[in-house]
Amino acid sequence: MKFPKPLQLSEVASIIGARMIGDPGFMVEGINEIHMVRAGDLTFVDHPKYYNKALNSAATTILINKEVECPEGKALLIHEKPFDAYVSLATRFMPFEPSVKMISASAIIGEGTVIQPGAFIGNHVKIGKNCIIHANASVYDHTEIGNEVIIHSGAVIGADAYYFQRRPEGWKKLESCGKVVIGDKVEIGASTTIDRGVSGDTTISFGTKLDNHVQIGHDTFIGQHCLIGAFSAIAGVTRIEDEVILWGRVLINKDLVIGKKAILLANTGTERSLEGGKTYYGIPAQEARKAWREIAAIKQLPDLIRKLGK
Repeated sequence: MKFPKPLQLSEVASIIGARMIGDPGFMVEGINEIHMVRAGDLTFVDHPKYYNKALNSAATTILINKEVECPEGKALLIHEKPFDAYVSLATRFMPFEPSVKMISASAIIGEGTVIQPGAFIGNHVKIGKNCIIHANASVYDHTEIGNEVIIHSGAVIGADAYYFQRRPEGWKKLESCGKVVIGDKVEIGASTTIDRGVSGDTTISFGTKLDNHVQIGHDTFIGQHCLIGAFSAIAGVTRIEDEVILWGRVLINKDLVIGKKAILLANTGTERSLEGGKTYYGIPAQEARKAWREIAAIKQLPDLIRKLGK
């Protein structure tokens, strides 16, 4: 998330009550969680395991709970609770804004777009030309939708990221300040859910088609002309490259890359990145022909055991 205008390091330190290391005039352009950072961003880290990752990331301002050596060209903000301080920035610059009508007056809706009765269009939403938003679909604040997009009934676009930190008193929510960006000619099936980014964008690119009951996690990128079957679930910060096909009930863990033109057959699940141009099956996913050979071999085991027992 970018701030409305860049802030000086001293201004950010004052807002969150942090001690700064670096030039007070050092510019901070916005905030981003560690998986999505770019130059100009502030990110946070509150566990020694991830100090090096944060300090050596593209982020140029690090909100941290221990004084460490400041990398060249960067600045530090020292705070006892970096997670809480980061959340305070998110809610300050992207606060929850209640809606007072089903279609917000601040929404921008293109020529020829049809909003069916009962659909909810939130604040600051942008919808392109010749789209159809069916009854009872919900498009949350700040979502951006291209031209000729179809969103079916019951779909929820832009719900908060599923991101929590364990505390002695329970789970602390990392408040979302990102958005969902949907490209031209995308179709989103009934009761599909697409979570917005924690602080960046969840992106569905040109020509991709999602079936019913699909779940897309925060900050995920889905390329062009993909097909995603019903009941598939894609965890956060995953990259699905162009022309990938995921058939029904495919499960993809977080932080993975599924290569261009990969095909994952129904009921496949993976916890590792997969090369493009191949067909996969099973849990854990492996090349389909190998998986089928193994299944065929397993089916022969009862006969083999009986023979060995004679």
